[in-house]
Amino acid sequence: MQSAEQPTAVIFDVGRVLYDWDPRFLYRRLIEDDRALDAFLADVLTHDWHFQHDAGRDFADTSAELIARFPQHRELIGHWGPRFLDSIGDPMPGMHALVEELDARGVPLFAITNFSHEFWPPFRAREAAMFDRFRDVVVSGDEKLVKPDPAIYRLALDRFGLRPGEAVFIDDNAANIEAAAAMGIVALHFTDVGTLRPQLAALGLPVAA
Repeated sequence: MQSAEQPTAVIFDVGRVLYDWDPRFLYRRLIEDDRALDAFLADVLTHDWHFQHDAGRDFADTSAELIARFPQHRELIGHWGPRFLDSIGDPMPGMHALVEELDARGVPLFAITNFSHEFWPPFRAREAAMFDRFRDVVVSGDEKLVKPDPAIYRLALDRFGLRPGEAVFIDDNAANIEAAAAMGIVALHFTDVGTLRPQLAALGLPVAA
C-alpha cells in the first residue's frame, strides 16, 4: 500500500540491510565441527531464543534459563552476550555508500531495528561513522516493542515527526514490510542495493539509479 504523498525521509532496518548478521559468524570460530555447529544453532542458541533480547529481556536472565536447559553448553552460551558484536558481519554491499549519498543530499535518515537494549550501545559506538548520519533510531529492546508489531511503527513515526506517506521503510523481512505498508508507509522489501536504488529513484528520492 502506497501513499499519494511523495516520501521525503528514509527509515532503514539495520540487520541484513545495513550490516550482515548471523549467529554463525561468531560460533563458527568456537565450534570446529560443522555438524555440531549446525546442531547448536538449530537446537540451543536459536533465533527464537535470541528474539527475547530484541523484545527487551536481559542476557543474564535468558542465558541462565538456557544454561539450565543445556548445562553442557554453558561456556558457549555465555559467549553470546560479551561477544555479540562478533555475530555482526560486514556492511551489506553498497548500502553504506547509499546512506552517505542520501545524507549528503539532505534526506532525513532514521532506523527501526529489532536489537537488544544491551547489545545496541556498543554496536552504535563502534559504528558511529554510520549512525551519526541518522537523526534517530528506534531500538526494540529499549521500547519493549518488536517489529512487526504495529505499535513500534506508530511510536517511530511519532518520534521521527513523520506522517506515514512521508517515509520509505526498507527491511529484509517480509512480515515487517507488510506491517509497515498496512499503516500507509511506503515499504520496500530489501534484497540488494542494485534493486533498491532504482526503487528509491522512482519514488523521487535523490539517488543515482
